[in-house]
Amino acid sequence: MPGKQAHLRRLLSFSTFNGIIQYMNNFYSPTVDYHPRWISRQLKDAVKDSPVVVLTGARQVGKSTLLQNEEPFRQWRFLSLDDYDTLRQANEHPEGLWAGVDHIILDEVQKAPALLSAVKRAVDRKSPRMRFVLSGSTNLLLMKQVSESLAGRAIYLVLDPFTLGEIRGTQTAPTSPPDLLRHVLMKDWPPEQTLPQAPPDVFPLLLQGLMPPLLHIDTPQAWTRWWDSHGSTYLERDLRQIAQIDALLDFRRLMQFLALRSGQLLNQSELARDTGLSQPTVHRYLNILETTYLFQRLPPYTTSHTTRLLKSPKAF
Repeated sequence: MPGKQAHLRRLLSFSTFNGIIQYMNNFYSPTVDYHPRWISRQLKDAVKDSPVVVLTGARQVGKSTLLQNEEPFRQWRFLSLDDYDTLRQANEHPEGLWAGVDHIILDEVQKAPALLSAVKRAVDRKSPRMRFVLSGSTNLLLMKQVSESLAGRAIYLVLDPFTLGEIRGTQTAPTSPPDLLRHVLMKDWPPEQTLPQAPPDVFPLLLQGLMPPLLHIDTPQAWTRWWDSHGSTYLERDLRQIAQIDALLDFRRLMQFLALRSGQLLNQSELARDTGLSQPTVHRYLNILETTYLFQRLPPYTTSHTTRLLKSPKAF
């Protein structure tokens, strides 16, 4: 009996704490300088069709900000596994996280991979109204620690850094993927004079980057400091959560060489030679960078599907 009473006290305390958090989330108005994201419409449609939506993307691209400002998500219970009490609850008694609610957002879920099994059980046992949004800075499908993919229950979406249209406040993407494909096939691109504004000088944008925090930083020196801090945090904290890397200097050197090859064909043998690393190590490091959304392979686009598989991708 004492053990059950203690468990009930902990659960009641946690539920009360969650209630306070939920009240505060609902009390505060959206961020004043929030820029709506084009993926919001997809996100809203996805939660109607699926009990679980997984929103991932590189750190600092604005996942938490989106979920705390867009309707209807800002009305949901929002819990981040960055909070140690929440993380402990996720590992010890995850069902308590969504006690008393049907709609919940769990942020930084990569920190507790076992939580996905509890989400699966909740979806299978509870009412059809139960909805989860899971967000994190790691591709859960590529993590070795994740054994539960939520197959048949989840829709996966990726949030990228800002587009120029999002910064300018354009409410929707100017051209949908089907329209883009139609333009490619019909070769009927709209004339340049139909653009609402002249394209900006691209070089400052390339130097600054389109991560949300950079919108409030004005000088190139400050941009450089921000990116240095971002890289250090990734290497010293985020990377250790998903992989055991003993030689961080080697990993950082690979990142630098890879950045210099952005937009070029990916040649792992050449990359291994230039960095002084073995090919298996380079292959492993590339997979880790891809898992954390810092690196992307762009496959070649050719009319032959076989050629697409055989030719080398480009590195971005």
